[in-house]
Formats: sequence, structure tokens, C-alpha cells
Amino acid sequence: MLTFVITAIAVFALYLFLTAGSAIPGSMFFLWSREEILAGIILSIVAGVIGRNVLFREKNYRMLNPKRWFFFIFYLFCPFFFAMAKANFDVAYRVLTGKINPGIVKISPDLKTDLGITFLANSITLTPGTLSVDIDEKNNDLYVHWINVKSPVKIENVCGKFPEWARRIAE
Repeated sequence: MLTFVITAIAVFALYLFLTAGSAIPGSMFFLWSREEILAGIILSIVAGVIGRNVLFREKNYRMLNPKRWFFFIFYLFCPFFFAMAKANFDVAYRVLTGKINPGIVKISPDLKTDLGITFLANSITLTPGTLSVDIDEKNNDLYVHWINVKSPVKIENVCGKFPEWARRIAE
């Protein structure tokens, strides 16, 4: 029952965020009309029934901690944004000069949860010049296609401080 309630509330909040400001001027709820709120409640209940087992497969509620959400938002706007900007300049430099040494490297981030490894893989893929190719599920190792392979391969060179942030946010 708790998973249904949490899922329905999350879906309703997302619905309200996405439909904010679409109400007719002078309506009762300022940002939403009564019909929109009713439709949101109905859709949230349906999504809660369908999605409760998807979002909470392991019955783990650690991501409901507001501290983790604060870390996630901070991560997006500070470390991740600057790493992405730096990677954009590096890729532009490599494209203009032709100094490209592509290859697939194996990194071992020592993350224990599926959410942590998924978070790291997505962060790596969103950064220009790198692409998460495969995950070794037995050891939670990541195979990453990297635009500039250096020898020896260090995890800091491939994805910076992303594994530490993934551990802080998702584990």
C-alpha cells in the first residue's frame, strides 16, 4: 500500500508540474482548472496501481530521503555541469586537431546497487567523449567507450568524481 501511495503522489506532483499555468485566467486554483486536477488524480491512481511494483521492486525507500535529493540537485548543477562543459571543450579540441585515440576501457567503480551503477552509467553517457557500452553484472564493472584512451587507464581520467557522487546519492 505504501508503494502505491508514494508512486501516486510522485506521479501527481509530476503531472502538476508539467501542466502548471495551462488553466484559464480567473480559474479557481490559479495554475490548474478543476478538470485538470481531477484528471491528474485519476491518472495518478492508475499510474500508482500499475507502477508501484516497478519503482519499488526491492522495497527500498532510500531515495525518499530529502538529503539525497539535495545532493542530486547539487550534483547536476555543480560537478556534473562543469565536467560536461570541460568534456565539450575537450571533444571540440580533439575534433579540430584530430588527436583522437578511441577505445573501450573497463572501469571498476565499486558500486553495489543497480541504482548506483545506472546513475554512473548515465552520467558517463551524457558526458561528451564517453559512452557506457556494457555492464558486467557479476562484478559491477563498466565498459566505457572513451575518445582519448590513455595508458594506464585510471577511473578518474574516464569519469572523474562521478563514482563518488553516485555512491553518495544512490547507495
